[in-house]
Amino acid sequence: MENSNSSATLLLRLAGPLQSWGSSSKFNTRNADRYPSKSAVIGMIAAAMGRCREEPLDDLSNLKFGVRIDQEGELLIDYHTVHHPTKSKLAFITHRHYLSDAVFLVGLEGDKNLLEEIDQAIKHPFFPLYLGRRSCPPSGQISLGICDAPLEESLKTKSWLASNWYKAQKPQNICLEIISELPLGNNIGFSKDMPVSFDQNHRIYNFRQLYSDLDGVALQNKDSRYVRKDVPTNHDPIQELKRTQV
Repeated sequence: MENSNSSATLLLRLAGPLQSWGSSSKFNTRNADRYPSKSAVIGMIAAAMGRCREEPLDDLSNLKFGVRIDQEGELLIDYHTVHHPTKSKLAFITHRHYLSDAVFLVGLEGDKNLLEEIDQAIKHPFFPLYLGRRSCPPSGQISLGICDAPLEESLKTKSWLASNWYKAQKPQNICLEIISELPLGNNIGFSKDMPVSFDQNHRIYNFRQLYSDLDGVALQNKDSRYVRKDVPTNHDPIQELKRTQV
C-alpha cells in the first residue's frame, strides 16, 4: 500500500506577460530578481489556500524549494509618479522592475498530503493569484501536478516549457539552470526570502542558502532553427500614404 505521507514534489509553471520577484527592494526602487523568490511563491500558495496574513507559515516554508529557468525574461523598468492621497502637490518618483515573457518551473518537495492540498488550492484559488505583484497575472495552467520523486529528479526530468518562438532562437544544445536549496552546483550565497510571517504590522523573513546548477538540464533543442531578421518586402508605406492624399 502506498504511503500517503511519502515525500513527493509539486510542480508549478509560472509564466505571464510580466513577472516581478523582488527580494531586496527598498524605498522607491522596486527591484525584480531573475527568478521567483520563495517568499513570493509561498505567498501565492497561502493566498490560494485562503490563509490570512497572520496565520502560521511553518508547513509551507519548510517545503524544499527549487526553480528551473526555462525561458529567461527581459528586464523592463517602469517609471512611475505616485501622488500623495491628501497633498495633491506632493509626488514621488518610483522605478519598478519587471521580467517580460519569462517561464519558470518551480518545484516544492514535502509531505504528499500537504502538496495535494496545495495542488487543489492552486486550481481553485480562494484569492486571486499573481506573479510577484498584483499587476502581474499568470497565464495558462499553473499546477502541473505531483510527481512521486524528489525535487532534483522532478526538475531535471520535466519537459522544457519554453515557447516555440523562444526555442527557435536558441542553439541545438542547451542547458537549463536550476537554482535551489539543495547542495547542487555552485554556492551563490544567501537570500532573505524565507517567509516567517506576512503580518503587515510585522513581516519577518529569514535567510536561506542558495545553489546554482548551470548544467542542471542538458537537452537537444529540436526546434532550433535560423530565423531571418531582415525579411524582404515590396511594401512601401510612403507610397501607400501618397495614394491617400487628395
